Amino acid sequence: MQTRRDFVKASAAVSAAVLGGSAQGVLAAAQAAKTDTAAGKGGSKMRFGLVTYLWAKDWDLPTVLANCRKAGYPGVELRVEHAHKVEPNLTMEQRKEVRKRFADSGIIFVGPGTNEQYDHLDPLRLAQAVTRTYEYIKLSHDCGGIGVKVKPNNLHKEVPQEKTCEQIGKSLNLVGRIAADYGQVIRVEVHGDCAPLPIMKQIFDFVEHPAVKMCWNCNDEDLGGQGLEANFNLVKDRFADTVHVRELNIGKYPYQQLIDLFVRMDYKGWILLEARTTPKDPIAALIEQRQVFEKMVKDAQGRG
Repeated sequence: MQTRRDFVKASAAVSAAVLGGSAQGVLAAAQAAKTDTAAGKGGSKMRFGLVTYLWAKDWDLPTVLANCRKAGYPGVELRVEHAHKVEPNLTMEQRKEVRKRFADSGIIFVGPGTNEQYDHLDPLRLAQAVTRTYEYIKLSHDCGGIGVKVKPNNLHKEVPQEKTCEQIGKSLNLVGRIAADYGQVIRVEVHGDCAPLPIMKQIFDFVEHPAVKMCWNCNDEDLGGQGLEANFNLVKDRFADTVHVRELNIGKYPYQQLIDLFVRMDYKGWILLEARTTPKDPIAALIEQRQVFEKMVKDAQGRG
């Protein structure tokens, strides 16, 4: 239960934020008030956000931000090439406007979700992927984002697997150095032919730069081999500050077990909903998923 001291402390933080006129401060203070009672419990710093994969792909940026506020989502990863149009072709003035929209809404720009990958056999295409990644890093920085999602991505029959993994890993080191210069993180989504976790580990054996991290992605490949927990433990020391999940109450994926593992390690990043269905009422569906997540975290914490 929340003690009187907790209540006074949280109320003071909210009041200070309101008087300061900062919407983002109000949201942060409210979140602090909500989670203060869970202080000391694993997973108390995890936050539930949105990836604009399907449910929000046709929303412009003001609609994305408004709907995230309605549904209680404090952060969003914007997929590129969607209706939000937060792309590298934005001018500096337009980037400042995007940053202001996020700041005014109180929603955190987690960063752009790109399709850049580093397995290309053609050196020119590989160089282009690195160049485009740089453009997204700069975009994220200018718009107030904190990282960029990329993909590893494919293996090629004509090239030994280890050589492809080495190429991907060394390319990630390069974009990691660029990202660090802009205060960004490179989040490598578990994706494509490289999705099996032993392959992701093989790639990350070549990754040395601390700005390059792994974005866990619930695509069932993480259930192979010795199972979810073994795969989780294989790479958990390389986790990024983002995780991609699908609808938490649909299908057979063991989401409660996954949340238990994140709570147990006291993960402090974003659990981002990358939904695949087409609900009639997306706001209601977003709220439902957030509530399912909150219950799963509470249940996991109850088990210690």
